[in-house]
Amino acid sequence: MTIAPFGSWPTPITSELVVAAAVSLAEVRVDGAEVYWSEARPADGGRTQLVRRAADGAVTDLLPDGSNARTGVHEYGGGAWWVLDGVVWFTEWADQRLYRLADGAVQALTPAPAVERGDRYADGDVHGDVIVCVRERHGDGEPRNEIVRLAAHAPTDEPEVLVTGPDFVAAPRLDPDGTTLAWLQWNHPSMPWDAVELVVRDLATGEETVVAGGPWESVSEPSWMPDGSLWFVSDRTDWWNLYRWLPGSDIEPIVRIDAEVGVPEWRLAGSRYAVLADGSVVFARRRAGSDALAVRGTGGLIADLDLPFCEVGAVRSAGGSAVVVAGTPTAEPGVYRVTPPGPDSDAAVVTLCAPRDLGLDPAGVAVAEHLTFPSVDAAGEPRTAHALYFAPASATHTGPEGDAPPLVVVIHGGPTAAASSSFSPATQYWTSRGFAVVSVDHGGSTGYGRAYREELLGQWGVIEVADCLAVARRLADTGRADPARLLIRGGSAGGFTVLSALARAESPFAAGADHFGVADLEALARDTHKFESRYLDRLVGPYPQDRDTYVERSPIHQLTQFSAPLIVLQGAEDAIVPPAQSEMIVDALRAKGVPVAYLLFDGEQHGFRRAENIRRALDAELSFYAQVLGFDLPADEGIEPVEIENL
Repeated sequence: MTIAPFGSWPTPITSELVVAAAVSLAEVRVDGAEVYWSEARPADGGRTQLVRRAADGAVTDLLPDGSNARTGVHEYGGGAWWVLDGVVWFTEWADQRLYRLADGAVQALTPAPAVERGDRYADGDVHGDVIVCVRERHGDGEPRNEIVRLAAHAPTDEPEVLVTGPDFVAAPRLDPDGTTLAWLQWNHPSMPWDAVELVVRDLATGEETVVAGGPWESVSEPSWMPDGSLWFVSDRTDWWNLYRWLPGSDIEPIVRIDAEVGVPEWRLAGSRYAVLADGSVVFARRRAGSDALAVRGTGGLIADLDLPFCEVGAVRSAGGSAVVVAGTPTAEPGVYRVTPPGPDSDAAVVTLCAPRDLGLDPAGVAVAEHLTFPSVDAAGEPRTAHALYFAPASATHTGPEGDAPPLVVVIHGGPTAAASSSFSPATQYWTSRGFAVVSVDHGGSTGYGRAYREELLGQWGVIEVADCLAVARRLADTGRADPARLLIRGGSAGGFTVLSALARAESPFAAGADHFGVADLEALARDTHKFESRYLDRLVGPYPQDRDTYVERSPIHQLTQFSAPLIVLQGAEDAIVPPAQSEMIVDALRAKGVPVAYLLFDGEQHGFRRAENIRRALDAELSFYAQVLGFDLPADEGIEPVEIENL
């Protein structure tokens, strides 16, 4: 091992490697013996391609060149495509119309947009000759979210509206007879992880029943079974667990454990469980910062499967097995067919879409360690928080004895999301250079029960900042991080936390990176999209009644103590956190004389999808830290230095 300063190690994990042949796997569907999945491809402009794996193993791209299966419903999308009997239906990003793809031919089913931004479609279900799906209609005022029905195989002038009135709807699902519709609905100011109702309607009589949900219950993933029962995920017992309802009967718990089966429904069409042909259930469950696959047998026994997966993105039934999108601590997500163990056999796994082979030495891969550490609440009272720590890792280099590495504190978005323990080249980009990384599951994060998630209610800008400060100091105090080289980075809600942490007089951070973060809560409350337009009512307080709190917690109004250098990265077409949010903090820091760098990426929305922009964002951030902390950039990577004003 060569001894070299932490942060300066040569690495095979360059920004070029991060994006080379990279794909982001999301949804997966099973259609008979064929498996379909979506791939977001940075090298192809970030578009989403649909891929089919036939029964004989042949893999085929389905969409024509330039086509992009992506929906703008809720701005975050999800559920942009579905498949039945070899026919694919998908929403095209360019015009948000619904299309049918069969035998290589693409046919538009819904009308061309009549107004700017038009109608958007998502989260469909096919039964015979009809589709039910979510439509988000844009025009004057707030968009209208409805469930509509339309012909599955022929164009329609105007879909039939089945459900209208609730502020939001999701997951329309027809029962096996096609006579009963189930769906989810909720209203401002709730988000889908706050208060959601599961409703069923007899389409012949119009009679409706609220099956589950209410003011303090989050319900997701309804799914009809052949016997007419309706399965769903609910957090009625603090954890998102799995339940079953049969008309005329009480709700029956199927999986009740102290772990999360569900996840926050930022995107439509989530799938975290699959009922197999024999009645057993394969499901994902999250505990202590990591996912696992588990099975509930026909006798009711629940057991984790002895598999390496630590992050599960989707689970679908495939007869006697389940098809999953999953990653491991040492490999990116792939698509796998998992057969649960039998009386005389272990669980079997078949790889359907392998993750990239990056050719890395396992000794150079950092693996997450779950941390539980003390923090405080808004009143200074003790509480417990969580994080995932990635130590520096190299197959060839080590740091000088007695030295501690620079630390990158990472804050996830949401702020209800969760840190990921799965292999990520974007994380290894830092650890392989000799940085330590800690990804914080602050109060408000998913994976620790509803009570932990609700610690952030009314306390955004307080609780998660306290947790970031606490974990950074703890790692510095225990010799696992250099107290003089503590860095903080985050995107979206995480960007807000970065700015809030740097604006504290007691901030221990030497610099920060804000990716499309919120600088002014008041401006966000006045100017954001419908899905999140009332989100801050619960996180901060009703606006404008609690305007003083909005001003008090907005980083743009907390600049007196803000002195640490900051780099800001922003998408020019971001409708969730508009560029004005980034520009106001950059302008304020320029005027104050604080070192600041700003990169605006044309053609990008909320998060970067294009390979060249992902590369530039990573390398610019590294260049920024190098200039601020005073170390040299690797000469062989050709990194373009970022300009830092006031440095």
